[in-house]
Amino acid sequence: MNGKIILSTIGIMLLGSAAVFAGEAAAPQGAMSFFATSATPTGTGNLGGLAGADQICQNLAASVGAGNKTWHAYLSAQARPGVAQVNARGRIGSGPWFNQKGLMIAGGVADLHGDQQRDRNGIRQASVLDEKGAIVSPMPQQHDVMTGSDSTGRAFTDGIDHTCNNWTSDAMTTRSSFVTQ
Repeated sequence: MNGKIILSTIGIMLLGSAAVFAGEAAAPQGAMSFFATSATPTGTGNLGGLAGADQICQNLAASVGAGNKTWHAYLSAQARPGVAQVNARGRIGSGPWFNQKGLMIAGGVADLHGDQQRDRNGIRQASVLDEKGAIVSPMPQQHDVMTGSDSTGRAFTDGIDHTCNNWTSDAMTTRSSFVTQ
């Protein structure tokens, strides 16, 4: 996995309750359950595996007073001999997810991934905020998002490494990294 890309790992917190998607609904203050990271901690695709990526998310959330929740990086891991495939959509709980300003991003997994209706989620440039509440706006504008997941939140099964050896390889250079809970 060579070349400059944006490593974007959008992770979402595990919430015990589900909610009906309510469009632009706001959450109570302090309900942040979704963020894009403000920094690239490693500069490569080596995030220390899924556990290391989760810890990066946890640390960034804690830096803004949101460390009292369990955060997971929105990353998939591909099957390897003796290691099962892990799908990002299965790591993130059932929703709903709110950005740092309390704007609902998605009410559930199906809304987040467009299972019934494409583009139903609230992921837009103006709503994808980092853990500090700033809009994530990479310059120059980049459109590649690297999560090791297809558009349905599942790991690729085409035999090509889409995960920098399941987030443990230094072979890839990145411009920035985004992770959430």
